[in-house]
Amino acid sequence: MSEKPVELDGTPDKGPQRLRLVQSLETSGARAVEAFVQAGTQFLAIAQFARDVPGRSAQMNGGDSDVDALVYRWQDGQFVEHQRLSVPGGEDVEFFRISDRAFLATASLRTGADPYDLNTHSTLFEFVNGRFIAFQSFPTFAAKQWKHFKIGDRHFLALAQGVVIDGVSPVHPPQSCLFEWDGTRFAPFQNVPSAWGYNWEFFEAGSQLFLGYADHIEPSRLLRWNGSMFENFQYLDGRSGRALCFFATEDDSWLAFARLHEESLLYRWTGNRFARERAMSGPGGREFEWFENAGARYLVQVNFLHGSREAPQTALQSIVYEYVNRTFAIVDRFSTFGGTDATAFKVDNQQYLAVSNSLTADVRFRVDSNIYRVSAPMSEQSPE
Repeated sequence: MSEKPVELDGTPDKGPQRLRLVQSLETSGARAVEAFVQAGTQFLAIAQFARDVPGRSAQMNGGDSDVDALVYRWQDGQFVEHQRLSVPGGEDVEFFRISDRAFLATASLRTGADPYDLNTHSTLFEFVNGRFIAFQSFPTFAAKQWKHFKIGDRHFLALAQGVVIDGVSPVHPPQSCLFEWDGTRFAPFQNVPSAWGYNWEFFEAGSQLFLGYADHIEPSRLLRWNGSMFENFQYLDGRSGRALCFFATEDDSWLAFARLHEESLLYRWTGNRFARERAMSGPGGREFEWFENAGARYLVQVNFLHGSREAPQTALQSIVYEYVNRTFAIVDRFSTFGGTDATAFKVDNQQYLAVSNSLTADVRFRVDSNIYRVSAPMSEQSPE
């Protein structure tokens, strides 16, 4: 393993921007975006948290949470609406397959329009005859994210959930947890110590299987598969964990850790643990997306907000890093408004990036989510 230290170049290059806006989607409080292909068609699903209530003051945890998730399909070079799904207080959409069956797991944080109920149900949909239909309902408490993964032939769903707020008490099971497919449905498998869960990441490093877990209050951690269950392996630094992103290069294996109220961090696998390399940027980190395009490798950091829930600053710059010679160089920045998620996908050999936005600069929910075309690096572009 190379011992050359990783560097982050904080100055964007002077070349053309990597992202070009090609479509805006009318979303409201968008919290997650998921691209997937089904029956040869490109789809995009977006979870929406809330819509604005006329006459009410702006508040990032206000609004009417009885909204739908949006499902789009690619048609004639753009996305068109395909279906709406009842996903109140939507926080996540996760597409996966079991054999020839296709599913979309959705997470609902709450229902209502003040008062709100964080004890709700999150729905797993199945794609049948060109449409998603409800398949299984889970009692959840402030659900944030699902993550599907496989170990051998076994299918798992990990649920990040929970919140700690005065006056709010769980009725449904509040701990983040794992479910396993039993052949007909997902059944409870394992609970994870948690308080205010946000995110999961499943990956392999050093011939070992890991499940990363991000929590706002509890220490974010890595769990290791011991052959029958996941056990604690390593705690990550700080609090306000939001997301983890694992990726491997020819040199090393990396783990990016987004933290909302502290700097986001970069870790490197040393052979027996993940060692902290350095801060990437922050505060404000919400999500990462790693992808390759025309021989170049990119890490996108989506930033959510600065400040507090009572006085948030949501108009931020999110970042595109390019990985070259063990250096993460900033090659582009793009505006996000309460940015929450990003997903990369290809159509007709063209790379795109979808980004969800959740809050305007004046803390209103009705803000577009965007589709960007990703330009190839200059060395790969064809002459005019």
